[in-house]
Amino acid sequence: MNKVLIPGSFDPITLGHMDIINRSLKLFDEVEIAIMENPHKTSLFSMQERKEMVELCVKDLDIKVTVSDGLTVNQAAKRGCNIILRGIRSASDYEYEKNMMLVNRAMNNQIETIFLESLPEYAHISSSTVREIMRYGGDISSFVPKVVVDYILEHALSKRF
Repeated sequence: MNKVLIPGSFDPITLGHMDIINRSLKLFDEVEIAIMENPHKTSLFSMQERKEMVELCVKDLDIKVTVSDGLTVNQAAKRGCNIILRGIRSASDYEYEKNMMLVNRAMNNQIETIFLESLPEYAHISSSTVREIMRYGGDISSFVPKVVVDYILEHALSKRF
């Protein structure tokens, strides 16, 4: 059985993330999303807000959503995942993720990392870009699922900017 962990900050979850998640369901027996804290990024949304948004996006899918901290490879092992799935948008993403894969393999060679390339229509979308658009009052509806826009408006999270 192949159980995959899809880690990310999901700050917020985007259409690109959803594309990778939906495609993963066709490839793996079991899918788990791990919302991770990234110490190199300043998060816009709390871990709980991110978890709630992701759960709304995957509510009709057979996917477990967890909040995690620490090293991704350790989280994968702890959750019984034998694969880490990373979405790749560009060559620079690939170089970064390849290095992380090598480190993870050195730490635990029982866990594989697989890269899934973004479809061209999503390759320009990143959570960082979405946060920047939000900071300037722009419309993010073509970059995130509708339930995310609704969540942000319903919880008055757009007032933070």
